Amino acid sequence: MGKAVGMIEVYGLVAAFAACDAGCKAANVTVEHFDKNKPANPDGLPVPLQVLVKFRGSVEDVTAAVEAAAVEVNKISSVVTKHIIPSMEDSAEKMLHLNAFDKN
Repeated sequence: MGKAVGMIEVYGLVAAFAACDAGCKAANVTVEHFDKNKPANPDGLPVPLQVLVKFRGSVEDVTAAVEAAAVEVNKISSVVTKHIIPSMEDSAEKMLHLNAFDKN
Protein backbone atom coordinates (compact mmCIF):
# COMPACT_ATOMS: atom_id res chain seq x y z
CA MET A 1 0.00 0.00 0.00
CA GLY A 2 1.24 3.47 -0.88
CA LYS A 3 0.80 6.97 0.45
CA ALA A 4 -2.58 8.66 0.65
CA VAL A 5 -3.87 10.44 -2.45
CA GLY A 6 -5.98 13.58 -2.34
CA MET A 7 -7.69 14.62 -5.55
CA ILE A 8 -9.53 17.80 -6.39
CA GLU A 9 -11.07 18.43 -9.80
CA VAL A 10 -11.63 22.08 -10.67
CA TYR A 11 -12.86 24.26 -13.51
CA GLY A 12 -9.96 25.87 -15.36
CA LEU A 13 -6.17 25.75 -15.40
CA VAL A 14 -5.78 28.95 -13.37
CA ALA A 15 -7.89 27.41 -10.60
CA ALA A 16 -5.76 24.24 -10.79
CA PHE A 17 -2.55 26.20 -10.27
CA ALA A 18 -4.14 28.10 -7.38
CA ALA A 19 -5.30 24.79 -5.87
CA CYS A 20 -1.82 23.33 -6.21
CA ASP A 21 -0.22 26.36 -4.57
CA ALA A 22 -2.71 26.49 -1.68
CA GLY A 23 -2.49 22.76 -1.04
CA CYS A 24 1.30 22.73 -1.01
CA LYS A 25 1.41 25.71 1.36
CA ALA A 26 -1.12 24.11 3.72
CA ALA A 27 0.49 20.69 4.14
CA ASN A 28 3.52 18.51 3.57
CA VAL A 29 2.47 17.03 0.22
CA THR A 30 3.87 16.35 -3.20
CA VAL A 31 1.92 16.86 -6.42
CA GLU A 32 1.41 14.35 -9.22
CA HIS A 33 0.82 15.38 -12.83
CA PHE A 34 -2.28 17.47 -13.50
CA ASP A 35 -4.87 15.78 -15.65
CA LYS A 36 -7.33 17.60 -17.90
CA ASN A 37 -10.76 16.79 -19.21
CA LYS A 38 -12.78 18.72 -21.74
CA PRO A 39 -16.35 17.49 -21.29
CA ALA A 40 -18.73 16.99 -24.18
CA ASN A 41 -20.88 19.97 -23.12
CA PRO A 42 -18.30 22.75 -22.63
CA ASP A 43 -20.77 25.56 -23.45
CA GLY A 44 -22.88 24.62 -20.44
CA LEU A 45 -19.98 24.83 -17.98
CA PRO A 46 -18.56 27.84 -16.09
CA VAL A 47 -15.14 27.10 -17.67
CA PRO A 48 -14.79 24.59 -20.55
CA LEU A 49 -11.86 22.69 -19.03
CA GLN A 50 -11.74 20.53 -15.93
CA VAL A 51 -8.36 19.85 -14.31
CA LEU A 52 -7.55 17.22 -11.70
CA VAL A 53 -4.87 18.06 -9.12
CA LYS A 54 -3.44 15.08 -7.20
CA PHE A 55 -1.67 15.45 -3.83
CA ARG A 56 0.40 12.70 -2.14
CA GLY A 57 1.35 12.36 1.52
CA SER A 58 -0.16 11.26 4.80
CA VAL A 59 -3.95 11.13 5.15
CA GLU A 60 -3.87 14.21 7.39
CA ASP A 61 -1.66 16.16 4.98
CA VAL A 62 -3.60 15.35 1.81
CA THR A 63 -6.87 16.13 3.59
CA ALA A 64 -5.50 19.51 4.68
CA ALA A 65 -4.16 20.14 1.16
CA VAL A 66 -7.46 19.31 -0.55
CA GLU A 67 -9.46 21.45 1.89
CA ALA A 68 -7.10 24.44 1.47
CA ALA A 69 -7.19 23.96 -2.30
CA ALA A 70 -11.00 23.96 -2.31
CA VAL A 71 -11.15 27.24 -0.40
CA GLU A 72 -8.79 28.89 -2.89
CA VAL A 73 -10.51 27.43 -5.96
CA ASN A 74 -13.90 28.72 -4.84
CA LYS A 75 -12.47 32.26 -5.03
CA ILE A 76 -11.72 31.72 -8.75
CA SER A 77 -14.18 29.24 -10.21
CA SER A 78 -15.55 26.13 -8.52
CA VAL A 79 -14.74 22.60 -7.44
CA VAL A 80 -16.17 19.79 -9.56
CA THR A 81 -15.40 17.07 -6.99
CA LYS A 82 -12.81 16.02 -4.43
CA HIS A 83 -11.82 12.70 -2.89
CA ILE A 84 -9.22 11.20 -0.53
CA ILE A 85 -7.86 7.66 -0.91
CA PRO A 86 -6.20 6.81 2.43
CA SER A 87 -3.86 4.16 1.03
CA MET A 88 -3.47 3.64 -2.71
CA GLU A 89 -3.25 0.00 -3.73
CA ASP A 90 0.09 -0.77 -5.40
CA SER A 91 -1.61 -2.16 -8.53
CA ALA A 92 -3.57 1.11 -8.95
CA GLU A 93 -0.48 3.29 -8.45
CA LYS A 94 0.31 3.40 -12.18
CA MET A 95 -3.03 5.10 -12.86
CA LEU A 96 -1.87 8.18 -10.94
CA HIS A 97 0.90 8.72 -13.46
CA LEU A 98 -1.42 8.77 -16.47
CA ASN A 99 -2.37 12.24 -17.61
CA ALA A 100 -3.99 13.82 -20.62
CA PHE A 101 -1.16 16.33 -21.07
CA ASP A 102 1.21 13.56 -22.22
CA LYS A 103 1.47 13.13 -25.96
CA ASN A 104 2.10 9.35 -25.61
